[in-house]
Amino acid sequence: MKRSFKILLCAVAAMATLALPVRSVAAVPQGPTVSAAAAVLMEKETGRVLYEQNAHEAMPPASVTKVMSLLIICEALNDGRLSLDDMVTCSDHAASMGGSQIYLEPGEQMSVRDMLKSVVLGSANDAIVALAEHVAGSEPSFVEMMNARAKELGMNDSSWRNACGLDVEGHVTSAYDIALMSRALLLEYPDIKQYTTIWMDSVRGGEFQLANTNKLVRSYNGITGLKTGYTSTAGHCLSATAERDGMELVCAILKGPSSAERFEAAKQLLDYGFANYALADLSAGGDELQPIPVNMGKAERVAVAPEGGTKMLVERSQLSSLEHEAVLPDVLEAPVTAGDALGEVIVRAGGEELCRIPVVATESVERLGFGDIYSRLLERLFMGSGVEDPEG
Repeated sequence: MKRSFKILLCAVAAMATLALPVRSVAAVPQGPTVSAAAAVLMEKETGRVLYEQNAHEAMPPASVTKVMSLLIICEALNDGRLSLDDMVTCSDHAASMGGSQIYLEPGEQMSVRDMLKSVVLGSANDAIVALAEHVAGSEPSFVEMMNARAKELGMNDSSWRNACGLDVEGHVTSAYDIALMSRALLLEYPDIKQYTTIWMDSVRGGEFQLANTNKLVRSYNGITGLKTGYTSTAGHCLSATAERDGMELVCAILKGPSSAERFEAAKQLLDYGFANYALADLSAGGDELQPIPVNMGKAERVAVAPEGGTKMLVERSQLSSLEHEAVLPDVLEAPVTAGDALGEVIVRAGGEELCRIPVVATESVERLGFGDIYSRLLERLFMGSGVEDPEG
């Protein structure tokens, strides 16, 4: 059975997970030439790379390192190992970091909330190391967590040596890996944007002022973050994220020649992405992917969905002619296992086929046993007899 429909154009909220596949639908138009040693532009929802320049060249990232550290800390917030109201005590080691800092004293206590604010806005090395020690017991243990998580994310160009990004031999990552970890942070802990979009704030009851090092917060439409970095060795680095019309882009810049040029490079790449691409929602505007009836199942129907989620990245010029067709069976036979491929969605633009996306079961349906069939039969006989429950 075929079910055809047009995709409605709408701004859709981000709902995908890190498991979303990258769907290549059309050739990427030529992107701008930017002033940086390396750069990547990635769409957050699908993980698709829209632009790359020396994407996998490993080099020092300076304080953009803190995106990885923030990811580990925010995962601890997500699973309850850490609370925003927890008080963190600064160690001698954390207080000795130097570089960008809020001048924590050994033994000084500050809430996780204020330390996060200090890290995101002021790039405070002492605060991120204090948080790392609070989460893992020591900075070396925390760095082990950073490297393990990077491996899970497929960040094959990265090797972390500290939590803050100060230059150390062998402490490197790539523009592609920065995009990966930035995407992970946004997907797993979107509340981080409550901090990354602040321009100015303070800690210590207003005594210590913070100004966001990401100047795009004041000047770029739709900016959502994320982190700057600079050392004389690393140059001017940046992870910039922005959202418009339901699509969020991640831009990674490494070794820009100046602060102004890294921000300009990010603006050029973000503008390029928003001008040329859009997200389509395969579930928008209809009831096409309805549950499918199941014969001999403990449940009468099984829910289905496109494999990897309902979002698809397309060229903006294709939106007006985009359509998709679901090819699904009228009925299934139990058992059905979650993840079983049951059909497909054929996506076309202007009549030309772009891709085919498997449609899978989102839940399992067990087959009825003899006892289940007997119980159902008795239930139907009882309900059809008109006999009233004496206790009713």
